[in-house]
Amino acid sequence: MTNALPSPDAPLKIGTRGSPLALAQAHETRARICAAFDLPEAAFAIVVIKTTGDDRALIATDTPLKELGGKGLFTKEIEEALLSGTIDIAVHSMKDMPVAQPAGLVLDCYLPREDVRDAFISPGLGGIADLPEGAVVGTSSLRRRAQLLNRRPDLEVVQFRGNVQTRLRKLEDGVASCTFLAMAGLTRLGMLGEVPARPIAAEDMLPAVAQGAIGIERRADDSATAALLEPIHDRQTAQRLAAERAFLAALDGSCETPIAGLAELSGTTLRLRGEILRPDGSETLTDAGEAPIADGAALGRDMGRRLLDRAGPGFFDWRQ
Repeated sequence: MTNALPSPDAPLKIGTRGSPLALAQAHETRARICAAFDLPEAAFAIVVIKTTGDDRALIATDTPLKELGGKGLFTKEIEEALLSGTIDIAVHSMKDMPVAQPAGLVLDCYLPREDVRDAFISPGLGGIADLPEGAVVGTSSLRRRAQLLNRRPDLEVVQFRGNVQTRLRKLEDGVASCTFLAMAGLTRLGMLGEVPARPIAAEDMLPAVAQGAIGIERRADDSATAALLEPIHDRQTAQRLAAERAFLAALDGSCETPIAGLAELSGTTLRLRGEILRPDGSETLTDAGEAPIADGAALGRDMGRRLLDRAGPGFFDWRQ
């Protein structure tokens, strides 16, 4: 690398949300760059940026994300800081990322993907099958809501937002019998032994597109930062996300549409599974396919288009 490396006198500024999980992801990014170039932590500055999605008042009211603006809630202010030069890179949970980036920004670095599965969280129950008829379950995810109601239409699903600690308090207060989180988040927070969590097989609850993946965004014209990120980029995660995000893009996916998708690699082959649901769980459509890894994005686009054709007009038109 011929570009000047970050130093305590000229640190690389890492932008992130301020939640415990977002900070853990920023720290992981810093640690990987430190290891790749033998740099001290002081060569980096963690810059916490409050996004619209982090508004405590809105979290407390459990306002559905779709009513607040969708996935951009967690990225808009961070991307503005990146474009203005306030920060040098932005660390994101990839399942929060819109499929297109603003002009001038590029997302081409991914850390190794964590566990993709959802976790069933309950202090007294072992899984979805243990929920009594008519049980109240809490989730802010349209995907999880639709999947749950499709499998168990007897359940009452209520809005449930906040970090791990907030959701556990709500369970203790009896707001719901269970909630759901991503296994990846619990792992990165080191909380698997502290939270009553049980993984749900992807065959039983197909995860969100890009769940478990961390993406690092930069300015498109910043070649020095591109070189800094190159050694920590995980190629297999990128290959899987290329297929999943192409699938999502073909469906015009956002926080307003219940969509699930998962790509897995085996040798030189990529296998992709996809699912779209009516938000009330009354109907689900699934598809699966395989292709050479290099054709993963094309497979994702084709699968998305097939599901749209099968769904027909009005599949995503709904009102609560």
